[in-house]
Amino acid sequence: MRSRVAASAVLAALVAVALTGCLGKPEIEERWTRVDLASSNTTPFQTLSLGTRESISVSTDLTYRRIITGYLVAELRASSTLMPADVEVSPGSPRLRMAQDIDRILLNSVSLGRATRAITGWDHLIQHMDLSFGATVPAVVDTATGMGASSLFLIVYLGAGDEMERQDGSDTLIITPFNSQQYELLPVGMEFSVPVPGSR
Repeated sequence: MRSRVAASAVLAALVAVALTGCLGKPEIEERWTRVDLASSNTTPFQTLSLGTRESISVSTDLTYRRIITGYLVAELRASSTLMPADVEVSPGSPRLRMAQDIDRILLNSVSLGRATRAITGWDHLIQHMDLSFGATVPAVVDTATGMGASSLFLIVYLGAGDEMERQDGSDTLIITPFNSQQYELLPVGMEFSVPVPGSR
């Protein structure tokens, strides 16, 4: 009798585990390596004045879900082809959608300034990192789109880095962003506002 009761208890436990595995799949934020913006001296949709030198600083928390070696990059980027309605980039945006939009931004924008930090991590490791850099906002906005303004984004992402020597003998770091889908990454960012020419 005891053996039947014990067997029934084991079977019930196995069924419960199986059901939990099917019904309780963790959210993508718990399965992919994630960059979270703990704080910044800028805010989403803040207006950046044209032709000014901006000092940008961010505090980030990097939560690993696999072994990754590369660089953490905080960067101000400008796009003349992506308009505000084309992407959803702010700390409160859905993470998968934001990751896909950041991939698009990286392919359709230019860097105005950045900070980098070499990183190595493994599953469940959480690293806190502070980054700061200076960036110059263009003095002339793009009017090719008819919108009268370029788009500016602060994004924090992961990538591979290669050091190269310039012709003058100095070194530079070439960053190749990791694709979010391929590497299962959730970068983060925010969008800024740009004054429209003639507005007050």
